[in-house]
Amino acid sequence: MMESNNLFSDPNQDESQGTASPLAERMRPRSLAEFVGQHDLLAPGRPLRKAIELDTLQSIILWGPPGTGKTTVARLIAVDTRAHFIAFSAVLSGIREIKTVMAEAQDVRKRLGKSTIIFIDEIHRFNKAQQDAFLPRVEAGDITLVGATTENPSFEVNAALLSRSRVFVLKPLEVTDLITILTRSLDDQERGLGGCGLTATSDALEAIARHANGDARVALNLLELAATLAQREAPESELQQDGLPITIDTSLLADLLQRRALLYDKTGEEHFNLISALHKSMRNSDPDASVYWLARMLEAGEDPLYIARRLVRFASEDIGNADPRALMLAVAAREAAHFIGMPEGNTALAQAVLYLAMAPKSNAVYAAYTRAAADAHGRTAEPVPLHLRNAPTKLMRSLNYGKNYRYAHDEPGAVTAMDCLPPELQKRQYYRPTDRGYERTISERLLELKRSKAKKNRKT
Repeated sequence: MMESNNLFSDPNQDESQGTASPLAERMRPRSLAEFVGQHDLLAPGRPLRKAIELDTLQSIILWGPPGTGKTTVARLIAVDTRAHFIAFSAVLSGIREIKTVMAEAQDVRKRLGKSTIIFIDEIHRFNKAQQDAFLPRVEAGDITLVGATTENPSFEVNAALLSRSRVFVLKPLEVTDLITILTRSLDDQERGLGGCGLTATSDALEAIARHANGDARVALNLLELAATLAQREAPESELQQDGLPITIDTSLLADLLQRRALLYDKTGEEHFNLISALHKSMRNSDPDASVYWLARMLEAGEDPLYIARRLVRFASEDIGNADPRALMLAVAAREAAHFIGMPEGNTALAQAVLYLAMAPKSNAVYAAYTRAAADAHGRTAEPVPLHLRNAPTKLMRSLNYGKNYRYAHDEPGAVTAMDCLPPELQKRQYYRPTDRGYERTISERLLELKRSKAKKNRKT
């Protein structure tokens, strides 16, 4: 659904909403001076703030987690701009509404010489056809696009639209910023809780701020819930009987802070960020970081078998023959997690993660396969040497299939001087073991085999 400029022209009149609106909505900043956080973007003199204040805004994408100020920035743009302003909800708007507004923006520019700022909340929810509908008007200068998204624009916004927009990254709010917002809400007589006779201990405010995980909306919702609970229990409080403020403390918050909902999207960027952090922590032989990232994923609801599959891959890719037991343990952890399920299976995965983190590292197996695959794809498909071919029929034997094959077990040391690669590849060395873990033994074995083969070749 498209909405008129009025949607964002009301922040200076929030008192008309009364106390029926949620605290987080009532306490939205009404000016840049009230905005808390995002100092890199909105501190005096920073590019985004200057563009808003000077009304010189170009198309932008605001990318950041929930509750970090994306919609608030759009509201402030609506208040300060002299342009026509229209807001879209990507959840409710269709291609017909988009085309109608694009035609309107084109007409406004022709008749009035004014551009139109289009705010698209959750732009990542628009499909390619919907996003394409904005592109001609952006290119023509009829509209300035302001998109807000919690997803990585690199993946969710059309390349053509993205190339014509500047991306501003909003970060989770700092604990100190959230405490400032909470304190302001407690003190604000007009829009906040200032008239409710409430106070909060510093420990309680910090607990709420930490629980919110950088999300101002979560922090304010929790404060409002705590205030309601405190007022409900107030008649039994001696403090209230003495006319003193009702205090929100950590004991009151205990039931409200039982479990923080971890920011996690099993199909989005955070999913890939966390599995990358787990993989790279294990590769760097950091057991504490490895088990932490594992816990972050499991506690947020990640599929344990997905993690187990990644551990099996890691055991071959990053450890390989430096510790052959790593692969066996990873497979065993997968079977254990599948067999006993969650949450009991978390310790099997943790055992595997800690073992893999501490195992000697080698990517020699991965590198060997990569080199071999490159030759398999990039070179002419070499025929299998005749002496390596099976010869089950008389015709095959007459064509020299299997001729001069040497059975290794009949040779001293169970090794022959026979070449097993095609002639053009005989000097290739795909597997280059390291000197770490068991691969040190393998390296010594390879040198021994080379010397033995060279000696046998000299004799022939």
